[in-house]
Amino acid sequence: MNGSFLSNIDGKNAILKQRILGLCINDGDYSIADLSKELGTSIPTITKLVGELIDEGFIEDMGKQGTNGGRRPSIYGLNPSAGYFVGVEIRRSDISVAVINFKGQIVDSQEEIPVVVENSEASFKQLCKVLKDNLSKAGIARDKVKAYGFNLSGRVNNETGYCFTYFLGEDRPIASVLEEELDAPVLVENDSRAMAYGEYICGVANNENNMLFLNVTWGLGMGMIVDGKLSYGKSGFSGEIGHFPLLDNDQICQCGKIGCLETGASGSAAHRIIMEKLREGRSSLLSDKYSKGEDITLEDITDAVLEEDVLAIEVIEEIGTVLGRAIAGLINIFNPELVVIGGRMAVVKEYLLLPIRSAIQKHSLNMINKDTTIKFSRLGKMGGPIGACMLSRSKLLGLL
Repeated sequence: MNGSFLSNIDGKNAILKQRILGLCINDGDYSIADLSKELGTSIPTITKLVGELIDEGFIEDMGKQGTNGGRRPSIYGLNPSAGYFVGVEIRRSDISVAVINFKGQIVDSQEEIPVVVENSEASFKQLCKVLKDNLSKAGIARDKVKAYGFNLSGRVNNETGYCFTYFLGEDRPIASVLEEELDAPVLVENDSRAMAYGEYICGVANNENNMLFLNVTWGLGMGMIVDGKLSYGKSGFSGEIGHFPLLDNDQICQCGKIGCLETGASGSAAHRIIMEKLREGRSSLLSDKYSKGEDITLEDITDAVLEEDVLAIEVIEEIGTVLGRAIAGLINIFNPELVVIGGRMAVVKEYLLLPIRSAIQKHSLNMINKDTTIKFSRLGKMGGPIGACMLSRSKLLGLL
């Protein structure tokens, strides 16, 4: 593992150093006096610790701070070259990767790197090889990577390192396999929660501390920011909005139950509905592919919407109406300042937003929904990897 006090936070001074770095991440640059006040620690002690952090390369002297008079204090902030954090979003046939420096600035991003990910230790070792090769090509030195974050779909417990979509056995959490291969701390996280955190830290959120993020892709997931913190629930599996038993449609969900919200408000639902309508003989830009027996992908459907295909728009409106009804319920329960729509279905934007807004107006309480803003993700396809970067940094520095 990377050698520094961050590899083993033990003792009062190490904890104080960690808190100094955390303050600089959350609030920017500090003077010695301000750090002393924030941490309730003497100026000589803070001066010593800041000096050590400078020697270790984590903090740099930003120069003198302007004042209205008197002696100008030096201010200190994060050294962007202190190291990197790597975020990886795992899908069945590819990964997307983002890299941030120590200050949180994005220095590299790569979309849809081909690699087939299967439920085996060998597959994850191969994934790590592909990742290391691509980082090397991007000029990212592996010994400078402080931590990695990996997003996976389904039930993920970031405390234990287990993912139950890719389960390697009771005694073999995925995080431990990845740490062995990458020789650095690894955080595994649910993809929707990572996206939510990315939007909260550096995306569309603007000081909203109560935010719901809906990940509308092939499935349907949710990440929740409550009072400025990611919400996990007792077992670490909160946010499974896709499996809320809202619908009376007799559709079997991938979880094995009937009537889950995901069966009516997701990419898989849109695909099922449009295939049913094509079988009925409805005309569409997708009719030619259907008649040839070619696969119709989620991207084909969203592309058809953007090309103003009537059938595809009709299906998206149906999906948006069901999703809007669910969001109305969430607004009534959580009273959030912000609801963010992300995931691969979000590219159709207004075609999805209009039925969502209409359903919210119909089904939620006016005195509550007037305080909620609906926005689309700013980070788009890279929201997951960027969120994973931010999460791995926050976890390493004790901010979670």
